[in-house]
Amino acid sequence: MPSDTSIPVTPAPASYRALLRNSEFTGLYASFTLMVAANTLSGFALGALVNQQTNSPFLTAVSMYGATFATVIGALTLMSVADGRHPRRTLVALQCVSLAGVAAQAIPGLSLAARFALLLVLGFFQSLGTGTRMGLLAEVVPASTYALARSLMNITSGGMAMLGYAIGAVLLRYLSPQAIFIVASALTGIGLIMVAATVREHSIRLTRRPGLRQTWTTNIALFSHSGQRALLLNLWVPNGLIVGCEALFISYDLHHAGALLVAGSAGMLLGDLTVGRLLTADQRRRYAFALRLLLAAPYLLFAFHPPLPVATAAVFIASAGFAATLPLQEQLLALTPDPVRGQVQGVESAGRMTWQGIGAVIAGGIAQHVTPGTAITAAAVVSLALTVISRPFVVRARTVSIRSVRA
Repeated sequence: MPSDTSIPVTPAPASYRALLRNSEFTGLYASFTLMVAANTLSGFALGALVNQQTNSPFLTAVSMYGATFATVIGALTLMSVADGRHPRRTLVALQCVSLAGVAAQAIPGLSLAARFALLLVLGFFQSLGTGTRMGLLAEVVPASTYALARSLMNITSGGMAMLGYAIGAVLLRYLSPQAIFIVASALTGIGLIMVAATVREHSIRLTRRPGLRQTWTTNIALFSHSGQRALLLNLWVPNGLIVGCEALFISYDLHHAGALLVAGSAGMLLGDLTVGRLLTADQRRRYAFALRLLLAAPYLLFAFHPPLPVATAAVFIASAGFAATLPLQEQLLALTPDPVRGQVQGVESAGRMTWQGIGAVIAGGIAQHVTPGTAITAAAVVSLALTVISRPFVVRARTVSIRSVRA
């Protein structure tokens, strides 16, 4: 791409600490951190509530990840708002909706049907919020530091999920699920205040009115590109099946599910820290396939119902493989035109979240007929097979991505 010498180039920060000196990024980052913590707490509380009321592995798995189904609706209808003229205003409004939805889950005596309906509404608006947030991220940090910023957010996601599951397991011993929903609402509200107080309005690049037509036009172009299509499918499907494995932890071992979930979050944190901070871009691309294999292989041990320490170690090691998303996201960004970055990143996130829900449904459905351990193993086998089969398409996309960067 031709260079524009009239635009000053901001040097890349050498560390996460340097990146956090950007006050707008810090606001987005803090809000994202609190959102992850709130979603983790509310998901854990809802899963425990549904498990107590139904004793169904399928409904428990769906309740923990059900919001992800509605993210695809956001991606297909209104995701173009992520590249609109007033992204800060849009993000604040969407976080207000999230706050109302999480708070509504705390209403005593709410039926399960109403709770699942709330999950779908929240998933829809959260998908739009994610696309808007990532579009803003591309505005508030230089392009050369985007991968570092995403790495820090991925690490935080793992760390806060780990902390959220641990705190949720402790709180559940002393509080009702409704009380935990109130805590999650408070965290969501604080995140809303952080965005409103720190992030300036940015005029993102879209010139046409965002809406259904604009969303579909961009999505058709996105999925017509073979390289972007291959990267998206690899970001979505294998990961979603492994999240389906995690959705069965409560059914697999209710008393130690918190430990397994914490181990998964800790492994994700370590993987993202290592891959995002310590490896170069070339090294990330080189190890991406091995990381995708690592993501699923340790779950094969669940076929033998291993002792808790072995199962916990397997989950920890496997979750480091989630870091394979970072090199895939870098390749996707290199193939994405600037005017639609927010929407494309929103679609990527929405598809990944939707496939987490699909993975939970698949694993939960299998667990209705076999043991949870067998269902976990089956999902891992399919994830491994898809990773191996799709490798040539990812390699081809990588070649296209490198040519685009050098052009």
